[in-house]
Amino acid sequence: MKNRIKQIISDFSLFESWEDKYEHLIEFGQELLEVDNKSLRSDSNLIHGCQSKVWLFCRAENKKLYFYADSDALITKGLVAIIVFIYSGASAAEIIKEKTDVFLSIGLRKKLSMNRSNGLDMMLEKVNDCALNYLKNEK
Repeated sequence: MKNRIKQIISDFSLFESWEDKYEHLIEFGQELLEVDNKSLRSDSNLIHGCQSKVWLFCRAENKKLYFYADSDALITKGLVAIIVFIYSGASAAEIIKEKTDVFLSIGLRKKLSMNRSNGLDMMLEKVNDCALNYLKNEK
């Protein structure tokens, strides 16, 4: 996870203007792995509290958590794509221990509206909840 965080920070540092950073964010979201949208886009995977619709699903395999996501908005899809990129394939313990706010590190938190920022927090909370539930059920 640390290397993925460093990669995101490094990638965004290549862009000087916010227009270019937003374009990169949108492109990153468009590259989000495609999954069966019908099964992913269920009410049980919907993140409540987001300005746009965001679906986030977690699957455990071989003691690692894998995340799948989608959104109906370009910027939000980019945000959730970064989350999937960073946390997918990590252990639950790694996820809980990680305290780096990559969105703050790349300066994006300051540029988000209050609603988008709240939605981002809800997405990150769901990732953390998935990790906590996995650890609780593992014991």
